Amino acid sequence: MKQTLPINSERLQRQIDELAAISAAPAPVVTRVLFSEADLRAREYVKNLCREAGLTIQEDAVGNIFVRWIGKDSSLPLVATGSHIDAIPNAGRYDGVVGVLGALEAIRALQESGFEPQRSIELIIFTAEEPTRFGIGCLGSRLLAGALSLEKAASLRDPEGKSLEELRGDAGFGGQDLKKVKLAAGSYSSFVELHIEQGPLLEKENIPIGVVEKIAAPSTLRVQLTGVGGHAGAVLMPERHDALLAGAEIALAVEQAALNSGSPDTVGTTGVFRIEPGAVNSVPCRAWLEIDLRDTQLPTRDGALKKIEQAVPEICKKRGVTFELQRLNVDAPAICDPSLVNAVSEAGRELGLEVKKMISRAYHDSLFMAQICPTTMIFIPCRGGVSHRPDEYSSPEQIKNGVAVLAATLARLASNS
Repeated sequence: MKQTLPINSERLQRQIDELAAISAAPAPVVTRVLFSEADLRAREYVKNLCREAGLTIQEDAVGNIFVRWIGKDSSLPLVATGSHIDAIPNAGRYDGVVGVLGALEAIRALQESGFEPQRSIELIIFTAEEPTRFGIGCLGSRLLAGALSLEKAASLRDPEGKSLEELRGDAGFGGQDLKKVKLAAGSYSSFVELHIEQGPLLEKENIPIGVVEKIAAPSTLRVQLTGVGGHAGAVLMPERHDALLAGAEIALAVEQAALNSGSPDTVGTTGVFRIEPGAVNSVPCRAWLEIDLRDTQLPTRDGALKKIEQAVPEICKKRGVTFELQRLNVDAPAICDPSLVNAVSEAGRELGLEVKKMISRAYHDSLFMAQICPTTMIFIPCRGGVSHRPDEYSSPEQIKNGVAVLAATLARLASNS
């Protein structure tokens, strides 16, 4: 298939920009936290676009959205694509969105070209790929894969103490059974996710397309520290049990564990650090930390994780601070399907586009879709490798290349009986 598909870049960019305007923060910032007013409005916007394309829509009990282009043989497992539209605070407009609106544009281009799929093609818009609300990423795809137990899901609380059950009920999904979210075996024959790289390699090497062979293994820790508060002037330094200082030492221990893991791919981040009471003249009595640690290799990731978990009680004992340490998730890396990697590579070559085989150091819903069916990802360059910031950017031409490769790949996969 040559790049003659009627991909409408202007329409796609307009819709990316319109979706970016649905945000809890003013432009250029994009913020759409799970089940917030902005998230719910964004869902409606995308569903309306899908209805206009003549596609069928279903939603499950956690809010995953399934948009289907019905193929000739409905008995065959489906070909799937998709990503997410939720966005962390102070984010940009392309993360996840390119894989949703780009996939919709790929389907529209195939429709307009006269292509008729043998297998149905399904666009999945995953709930809460970002961990903002509950401290755990890929909530929707974890539940689809059965990688998150119903008991663990029931225990999730947001920073205000609200449960998943409460929030999904308020969002209109409470009448459905969470047990039914897990997909039956054989539901999909394949899954391909289009995404910005969130790294600098494609741009630096001037390569338009990346295809992912492996996705890094993430883990997340939550630490609650309780010290002793008091007046900043009245509590002398030797008598202090400062929760903030214990947390600061823990954050530095995270950095050291990542730096000394023995792997260049180990990265550790203390991305959440809250304290109480938060007054300039009061010794911090409580602190909450959330720690992200990941690697493409389990031995080095788990070795660094063990060092952090050993450091927490040692630091707290020294400072006279009590702690609660919780593993929110400890996941394995995903190995992408070689035949799908080859299918994407061949589609790119047929379109005259160079394709680079890559590792994804960021994790995505594809990490859990790989537990369900053969999976890979298509990467496109992003300026400076920047993501999770308002200046995140991929050009219309770069996005068009990714959509073209996705469309050609979906056509190949949906033609197989």
